[in-house]
Parts: sequence; structure tokens; C-alpha cells
Amino acid sequence: MAHPSLFIDALQYNNWSEEIFKQINQGGLSAVHVTICYHEDFQEMVQNVIDWNRRFEDYSNLIFLGRTAADVRKAQKEGRTAIFFGYQNCSPIEDNIGLVEVCHQLGARFMQLTYNNQSLLGTGCYEENDPGITRMGKQVIKEMNRVGLVVDMSHSSERSTLEAIEISERPIAITHANPTFWHPALRNKSNEVLKALGESNSMLGFSVYPHHLKDGSDCTLESFCNMIADTAEIMGMNNIGIGTDLCQNQPDSVVEWMRNGTWTNDRDFGEGSASFAGFPDQPEWFRDNRDFVNISNGLKSIGFSENDVELVMGKNWLNFFDASFESL
Repeated sequence: MAHPSLFIDALQYNNWSEEIFKQINQGGLSAVHVTICYHEDFQEMVQNVIDWNRRFEDYSNLIFLGRTAADVRKAQKEGRTAIFFGYQNCSPIEDNIGLVEVCHQLGARFMQLTYNNQSLLGTGCYEENDPGITRMGKQVIKEMNRVGLVVDMSHSSERSTLEAIEISERPIAITHANPTFWHPALRNKSNEVLKALGESNSMLGFSVYPHHLKDGSDCTLESFCNMIADTAEIMGMNNIGIGTDLCQNQPDSVVEWMRNGTWTNDRDFGEGSASFAGFPDQPEWFRDNRDFVNISNGLKSIGFSENDVELVMGKNWLNFFDASFESL
């Protein structure tokens, strides 16, 4: 049975199970961008692809691998969900630009240039100094543009993000973050970045991860939707969508893996703290994928037109997929 509305989520990292795939289906999502890598090298990332291939086999009535925007339309028509692969770091390409194309061939459609730290390509949002995009970064962006792998700057610092927008010949994405004018988290984005995204037809996906929300787990749906309206004033209505950063059913050891990876012997608390090291509670209006419709209803209740709600909830991402996933 076809999904009545077009819902797309531009970032999730759940403890995947049949229960979650059923919730995604009940929530009416036609596409989800899933993280298949944080700190993994190429070989370790390939194992994650193998794991996903098993899921596509076991739950083919609910999910399949998405490679193009046409797959989103197919998923909506069939009442299934197209799963798009993405990396939250550039570690799978190691120091080999030839692996960019191979990663795309394996299904990757998004790659963050950095995850909080300096990488071979650019600077993460937790570094004190931000020298911008590196020599290798410039070459990799060019190659990502060629093959159809989206440059994602969600965990990157200010200068590197602005330079990536400038260098990239195709629009980039910040798949999961919010504006700093609403909540000044290190991972959220300045008005200057928002303007540059809008001017370049790049995308911002709004996050419901509590560390990115004003008032954290107590953030109200109304506050979240008003923030979307305020951001639309800066970026335009065609460059915004949802990227929830949902991390459902994950043990706290996973958030520790995200933050610490293989790069430190000290314990890094990232957006948390020693007294609050684990996953924060989701706001009550967004517990899991079945609550996607709440955002849609919230936007309507603050005065968004039916058409604008459709743009934010899925159509803008679909247009971006159309422009971004095929090789030049």
C-alpha cells in the first residue's frame, strides 16, 4: 500500500531490527539515510554493507537499498522504505582517492568530510583551530562531485564548512544539525553557514537529537517548528528538510564508540559530560519513526501551508537526491 505522504529522514543510526523497520513503515517513511560508518576503515565498512545486505534479504517486504531518487518514488508507491547509505567520517576512503568511486559503487550516497576532529580532508567542530579544507580535501570533493557522493558537513567547523560550499561544484548537505541562533551547541550552524547553504541550493536537515535542541529533552514541538520557520526566512523554503539523528535502542556503549572511536585513550564525552555520558531521552513528541507525522502536524499548526509542509517533510530532499546521486 502506497505511503500517503512523502516523508524522508536524512539521518538515522538505530540498533536495527524488524521492530524498527516496522515502525519506519508505520511512520510512512519512503526514504531514510542511515549511517553505516563512524570510524571504520574500508574493510570494516564493507562488513557493515554485508550486514545490511542480509537485512535487505530478511526484510525485503519493508526495506531495500536506495541508489537514486527514483528508488524513493518506487518505495513510496510500494509502501516500503529506500535505505540510503552514508558515512559520518571519511575513514573508509583511508588515504586513497580511488576508494571514493568504489564507496559510491557500494551504495554510499553521503560522506561527512570530518567527524568532530581534524581529518585528512578538513576540520571538525571540536578542534580549536580551523585551517579549512586540506589539499586532499579539495581533490576528494572534486571526485565526490564527479561520482555523485554528497559532501556532508554536519560535524565540521565553520571555515571548513564555508570552504566546502565554495569548492563543491554541486550543492552540499548538512544532514543533521540545527541553527545556533536557536541553540548554541558546537555542532549547530551559524547564520553565515545557513545563508551560504541557501545561496548554493544546499540542504539543512533539522535534528531532534536532544543535545541539538533548545531545552534539550524538554524542547517543545512548537519551539522546534518555529525554529524551522525562522530558518526558512534565512535559507529559503526549498533548502530545508528533516534529519532527525535518531539513535533508537542503542546501548550507551555505542555513543561512547561514536565519540571515542580508535583515536583516543582518554574518554571523550562529545556533546555530553561526565555526569551525563549516555544517550539523552528523546523529546516526548518524537520517540521513534511513528512520530514523524507529529512534525508535519506541528508545522501546520504554526501556519505552514500544505505545500510548504510537503517540501520540508520530504520533497526538498527528493529534489536534492535527484540532483545529487548520479555521476556528472
